[in-house]
Amino acid sequence: MSKALHLQSMEINCSPLETQLFKKVGTAADKLGVPAYLIGGFVRDKIIGRPTTDVDVVCIGDGIALAHEVAALFSPKPTVAFFKTFGTAQIKIDDFIIEFVGARKESYAADSRKPSVSPGTIEDDQNRRDFTINALAIGLHEGAFGQLVDPFGGLQAIQDKIIKTPLAPHQTFSDDPLRMLRGIRFACQLGYTIVPETLDAIADSAHRISIISQERITEELNKIMLCDKPSVGFDLLFKVGLLHKIFPQLVDLYGAENIDGMGHKDNFYHTLQVLDNIADSTPDLWLRWAALLHDIAKPATKKFEEGFGFTFHGHEVVGARMVPKIFTKLKLPLNEKMKLVQKLVLLHLRPISLTKENITDSAIRRLIFDAGEDIESLMLLCNADITSKNKQKVKRYLQNFEMVRLRIQEVEDGDRLRNWQPPVTGEMIMETFGLGPSKEVGLLKDAIREAILDGIIPNEQEAATKFMLEKAATLGLRPV
Repeated sequence: MSKALHLQSMEINCSPLETQLFKKVGTAADKLGVPAYLIGGFVRDKIIGRPTTDVDVVCIGDGIALAHEVAALFSPKPTVAFFKTFGTAQIKIDDFIIEFVGARKESYAADSRKPSVSPGTIEDDQNRRDFTINALAIGLHEGAFGQLVDPFGGLQAIQDKIIKTPLAPHQTFSDDPLRMLRGIRFACQLGYTIVPETLDAIADSAHRISIISQERITEELNKIMLCDKPSVGFDLLFKVGLLHKIFPQLVDLYGAENIDGMGHKDNFYHTLQVLDNIADSTPDLWLRWAALLHDIAKPATKKFEEGFGFTFHGHEVVGARMVPKIFTKLKLPLNEKMKLVQKLVLLHLRPISLTKENITDSAIRRLIFDAGEDIESLMLLCNADITSKNKQKVKRYLQNFEMVRLRIQEVEDGDRLRNWQPPVTGEMIMETFGLGPSKEVGLLKDAIREAILDGIIPNEQEAATKFMLEKAATLGLRPV
């Protein structure tokens, strides 16, 4: 084998390790007398030029047996993880994960995405693929090594940057409705266009998404979230009606309204712009979720006030309360990641409000205290929340934010409030006054914290202890 696989007039450049790996798969396949092919995403990504380490091999025979035969050619011999029920096996070679399966054909019942499976040819296996760009195969066995098998024009689809199904799209999506989300995710990831016939079939079949598990749906949503421009995926989900089925709270943001010449912006497309803005700044999935949910409660808090216009008072508080419910529904993790998103939704107006007033040290201290170690994440979200088309307004906002950043740094340097630990703890209060857990302990702790945040005392133990004794005296408490 050469250093490249020749595909008609194209080449897929292979590393030395890939070259060795494909030779050994071919050798093992020839020994067993079964044709074997590289197929799917690995072939697609190699043609596109995307880095990839996930290798799918399909053979006309027993995929588990082929995996064992390939593993035997390596020293040390890799472990073969296999799933007899599904006829699949996996081995790991360096950074590569190689999946083996026998070629198959599938048929589906109308109420399930679990197919009835039977052995098939390479053509049968390509027929069951979701999109033409994923139905490309390359022979690895003797007599067909390096040859492209492309019955549906997947190579041309890559050149044209289009997403289309190998077979009739309505049948493709009826068989496995998850493919609708995958198609939109590929369009978003790759910057491809879904052809009209395929897009129309997604819209017609959107109701079928109800038979897909929430975990699989959310996996695709997260992959869309991690795209360079996730708004493309969410806009497509909205336009074909899938978003209405899987995330109705987001759809509720759609639309602008105008009464007596006073209106509000379309909060759905504003949210998508904020999502894109934060995606330009960070690959962090959870900051992107915070961007997507930052205004989620605006529909629930929208009011029209005569002579003033539309208001969304308290949408940050209501939105923060909605976050755990949304995470639960979407089967997202109910852990520190959820708490981060909740915190950012709750606080996302605070830095903006600081730019509209004379910024006191006390206000900055409270922001640092409440945001803690997530202050930079909060400021990233607030920057992303600037979506005005007015360049002068954007410039002014950014200058104000920079001023807030500088003030945060100044106060932080002096007060050490980030990751704040009270200089006088509840245990110290109880020991000083001979108290057990009680209302008085809480009152003293709160008073010390407020005094530090208001700048009445420095964030130091000596000053906090003196203040504690003075405050305790007003409550009738004496040291023991």
